[in-house]
Amino acid sequence: MRPIWTGSIGFGLVNIPVKIYSATESSNLDLDMLDKKDHSNIRFKRVNEKTGKEVAWENIVKGYKLPNDDYVVLDEKDFERASAKKTKSIDIAEFVNEADIESVYYETPYYLEPDKSGTRAYALFREALLKSKKVGIATFVMRSKETLAILKANEKVIILNRIRFEEEIRKPDELTLPAKSEVKATELKMAMLLIEQLSGKFNIKKYKDTYSSELLKVIKAKAKGVKVKEPKLKVVYSKSKDLMDQLKASLTPQRKKAS
Repeated sequence: MRPIWTGSIGFGLVNIPVKIYSATESSNLDLDMLDKKDHSNIRFKRVNEKTGKEVAWENIVKGYKLPNDDYVVLDEKDFERASAKKTKSIDIAEFVNEADIESVYYETPYYLEPDKSGTRAYALFREALLKSKKVGIATFVMRSKETLAILKANEKVIILNRIRFEEEIRKPDELTLPAKSEVKATELKMAMLLIEQLSGKFNIKKYKDTYSSELLKVIKAKAKGVKVKEPKLKVVYSKSKDLMDQLKASLTPQRKKAS
């Protein structure tokens, strides 16, 4: 793996040199875009709006558009000047309980690897996070953007998980949502029994990306000239419209006896 960011963690007066690595990779199949007529690859070009000519990456700059439609062009030094202190530092502001952070804020996970000079401090910080059962709330700059993140630990590695700022989350105020008063006590009790019956210990190995593997089977079949049967897709509805009946039918006979 290649690091995508190099800097340090600011933990009180402790400084831990680290590198950031992506913790994820796509499980989707790599599909190309083709011309329907002759199956030629479709290429995207960076084109000058005025001349229509292609522009090389090295000649592309970033700019901020002013109200009069003029642009202020920015370079890497300008981004560093905007937050020189944070450019190479992951600054921890506070420690909180992870359960207090709503899942809607989570974005992308990364692994942190210590520099050789920071291995002892890294190990200490990792064990302290584990024992405290807390996560650190931190800010830093990555790819010219202010980033909010949490730092959490498992037995092996410190994980940096980017989270969204509050202003990036839309409010659900425009949605038509039911009130709590619509929930009946008997239905709630039955729903709780159903949740209890379906509860278990989380094991990520139980869940696989079956869509990609099935799509690959379709691709292999088409490559051999085999006609792939179209599945009959239909929406399944409950036989009864009564919510209580649906809940009761969802419980196994053993669970209903126990209740």
